[in-house]
Amino acid sequence: MRPGVALCLAVTLAAVGLTSLEQYLTGGVWLETLVLAILLGAGVRAVWTPNPGFNAGIAFSARTLLEIAVVLLGASVSAATLSSLGVPLVFGIFILVALTILVGFAIGRLMGLNTRMALLIACGNAICGNSAIAAVAPVIDADGEEVATSIAFTAVLGVVVVLTLPILGGLLLMTDMQYGVLAGLSVYAVPQVLAAAVPFGFAAIQTGTVVKLVRVLMLGPVILALSLLFRDRSKPAGRPGLHRLLPWFIVGFVLMIGLRSLGLIPQTFLLPIAAASSLLTVISMAALGLQTDIRAVARAGGRAIATVTLSLIALVLLGLSLIRLLEL
Repeated sequence: MRPGVALCLAVTLAAVGLTSLEQYLTGGVWLETLVLAILLGAGVRAVWTPNPGFNAGIAFSARTLLEIAVVLLGASVSAATLSSLGVPLVFGIFILVALTILVGFAIGRLMGLNTRMALLIACGNAICGNSAIAAVAPVIDADGEEVATSIAFTAVLGVVVVLTLPILGGLLLMTDMQYGVLAGLSVYAVPQVLAAAVPFGFAAIQTGTVVKLVRVLMLGPVILALSLLFRDRSKPAGRPGLHRLLPWFIVGFVLMIGLRSLGLIPQTFLLPIAAASSLLTVISMAALGLQTDIRAVARAGGRAIATVTLSLIALVLLGLSLIRLLEL
């Protein structure tokens, strides 16, 4: 076993242990295992930076295990769940992503960021955080420093959203459906949606996941559009391929939905599949925490901090507006 994977498993076991202790001492779970895994991972990273030998395993846990977890999660969603979103909500998600990119880019430019940096932050905020930044960067010819700064802030603020969004949902007295939509619209990564939605129950988790994956599907059209806009400045190698336009785990998720809808997944397999998805998600969250360098916030410029924060606030406000407009 790679040492990085072993470290993620250790953080996961610690998170599970703390959840059990929390249950024993308080009679309830206030911080879910997913959230504790993020916090513990980030805490470890804050006091100790794993040496390069850990990097491959941590990266594998953060990305590959995350993607496998998402594929397996598809078994919990049927065609009926997708159709339950309705055409207005799906159309609204597309409009929200486009508006969020435009607003985020405008904020970045007003704050004095260059075009590439403003676009990285805008796309990361609007679609799926680090994955969107990594996919967009070669298309717009962004340099390493711009990418690193953007990823540092989306990683840190992604954790902040997971921790604070349930509080906002509670203060606004949102229903499970409303909160699931808000989580899917505003949280950066798919597994983080799970962590943010857990306090509101299974309906919120399911709704949030489907909404988030519809949002992720916008990555393809956005990258395609940017590749056309930046075609004279982009390197040929940076043009998006099919794997960037349609990530494999999205294909896998859709296939699992199809299998579930056709009744090709035995009912007895659903619980083990769900358990495996949950475990892999917690491990990936531990890895994401280990990759979050909170100290990077102090090293980045105030303009980037303001841009990311204001863009995130705009995303949440647009999400709340969409929920109210559609009367969900």
